[in-house]
Amino acid sequence: MHEYKEPRQSQPSTGLDGGETAHTRTRAAPMGSDTMRGVMGPALHWLHDVAAVTLLKARRTLFQAGILLCVLVLLLWVAIFLYGSFYYSYMPTVSFSTPVYFYHTADCDASESAFCSFPTANISFMKNERDQVMANGQPYRVSLELEMPESPVNEQLGMFMVKMSCFTKGGKTVSSVGRSTMLHYRSSLLQTLSTLLFSPFLLTGMAEQKQLIDVELFSDYKTNAYEPTVGAVIEIHSKRVQIYSSQLRIHAYFTGIRYVLYNFPLTSAVIGVATNFAFLSVIVLFSYLQFVWGGIWPPDQVRVRVMIGDNTRMQQRKDEARKRMEKENSQKELYAPQVIGPANEASDLQGNDAAAEPPSKNDSVIPDAAGDDVPDTKKEESHDSEGPEEKDGSDVAKGCQPLQPGETALRQRPGPWMSL
Repeated sequence: MHEYKEPRQSQPSTGLDGGETAHTRTRAAPMGSDTMRGVMGPALHWLHDVAAVTLLKARRTLFQAGILLCVLVLLLWVAIFLYGSFYYSYMPTVSFSTPVYFYHTADCDASESAFCSFPTANISFMKNERDQVMANGQPYRVSLELEMPESPVNEQLGMFMVKMSCFTKGGKTVSSVGRSTMLHYRSSLLQTLSTLLFSPFLLTGMAEQKQLIDVELFSDYKTNAYEPTVGAVIEIHSKRVQIYSSQLRIHAYFTGIRYVLYNFPLTSAVIGVATNFAFLSVIVLFSYLQFVWGGIWPPDQVRVRVMIGDNTRMQQRKDEARKRMEKENSQKELYAPQVIGPANEASDLQGNDAAAEPPSKNDSVIPDAAGDDVPDTKKEESHDSEGPEEKDGSDVAKGCQPLQPGETALRQRPGPWMSL
């Protein structure tokens, strides 16, 4: 006989298992997305907060950098202005040149070729009729430049005298000097050769037969501060001299700081501006510290005064808190409740004796109604006093005595005065 065998259900079970796994997979997918959202949410919030804080810091940094840049530019401009003002006020006129116009009288006999008087010129040492050309105490070189033709009259003239007299505003002569000069010698052959060589230029007017004679009158002239020089008179002691034109030149010889400023202008400007900038920066820094911190090193006297003021203020607060405590205790004694319950006569007598005793700070028992009747202003005032907290807490602990057996009393609600 054949035995009946039940069909295997492996494939359906497999199919069911497969279906269950697929279903669990479909369920697991949303759970994973929720987990990712739960993880990414705080991260995104954190990134948003970090970006906001970074942007705020960057904006504040840019604002501070802009203010600092403006302050530095202002300090640099002020440093340059101070150096320019110092250079303009400290450095005198380096060189001064003015034309000299000679005049002479013509009231003598016209038949003679000589002048009636010596050629004379009056020179002013004032610029714009206000400022002096020469600074007080500064040495100057004063020279007269004469442009004279190589004429036979000048060649036969030989040596002649040039005199210069300096005078003050009142006309007083403070210095006088005389120097002799003449044309440079040139032989007839040299004159002929130079004439032939430069004949094209001489014919076109590009060259002339003349000489420039430089006469040094003062090599180290200094004007006096009490009697400043305002002008000079120049005379040529010759009635036959011939002059095309003349120039008076004044050149300063600097020493010390003025020598450095004049001969090394760029280096001096850099050093001067840098020094002024550093000095102004230190002043601005100290002013900022004084405004923000009240100074780098506050004096000890101010510190002692502040400490004394703080101690006095604390003592006043303690006294005010003590007075409020006494006032509150006196009011609480008026609203003190009677003992409720099966109390015996002895306890009543004890309660009456306790009520007859003078009010103390810690023996009163306050009911709920009494705590509600206390004004709110006392609650606010009680928080201002911070000194007597430990002391009052210990007094309250001492006032909480254990009840006798057979006595009942209402439970005390902690009022605002308990925090003192």
